[in-house]
Amino acid sequence: MSLPTRYCGRDFSDDDLTLIRRLATTLPTRRAIADALCDELSWHRPDGRRKDMSARVALLRMEADGLLRLPPPKNGNGNGRIPRHESPTAQLDLFVSSTPERLSSVELVVANDQASRARWRRLVAAHHYLGYTPFAGAQLRYLVTWGTEVIGALGFAASAWSCAPRDDHIGWDPPTREARLHLVVGNARFLIVPEVRVKNLASFVLGAAARRLPGDWERAYGYAPVLLETFVERGRFVGTSYKAANWIHVGMTKGRGKLDRENRHALAVKDVYLYPLRRDYRRVLTAPA
Repeated sequence: MSLPTRYCGRDFSDDDLTLIRRLATTLPTRRAIADALCDELSWHRPDGRRKDMSARVALLRMEADGLLRLPPPKNGNGNGRIPRHESPTAQLDLFVSSTPERLSSVELVVANDQASRARWRRLVAAHHYLGYTPFAGAQLRYLVTWGTEVIGALGFAASAWSCAPRDDHIGWDPPTREARLHLVVGNARFLIVPEVRVKNLASFVLGAAARRLPGDWERAYGYAPVLLETFVERGRFVGTSYKAANWIHVGMTKGRGKLDRENRHALAVKDVYLYPLRRDYRRVLTAPA
């Protein structure tokens, strides 16, 4: 028997892949296949709901790797229509100073309808150096508003499967990490549009997000995370806003992907920052599975 194949943090055995191929040939839509995959393999979130988004991403990657064929998308998708990068469409007034009273009018709005999600995508595609790419799995997106203006965006999604500085800081072994990883959420995108230059604004927004996210996440997914993580590319940024918002620097990545064992495909080295959402986060994250 060959070694299991891993997608989206889950190992799939040969028998699992045989089952998934059968589902792909007998069910009419990709959504139906993903739902059946979750049911057949008991792939669920902590609150009991299907991990349907992770299943859909896993199916697409299996198809890209030649392991199966999926039916065509029933209604199409946005992969070809939503660009990763696009040009900014509007200019905002330049703010050059601020006071606590002015910052108090900054708000975070969950992007949970079609219009706000589209606004979020356009902002990230226009202003974030990584551009827009879909997140996999559990996720939350916020628009940052100041009065009537949208001045920024944040995106939170599943944490990195493996990160040595983070795992060492927490005290994780692989089985405990696998059991508790859902309690760590990654800050995958953060931007303030370039025209808005306000002292302490970025750290203020990060602090507001840390206070807001646990409740929003629990309402959406049935549990509250206990730790945030983010990766800041060295040479491009110095992490000033995260430091000012009391995020903890725990080390650096190695500059290669987790499957690049021969170091042939170098990636940017990134600083790893963590933000505890509760004081006993280590105890929670290292509790026996």
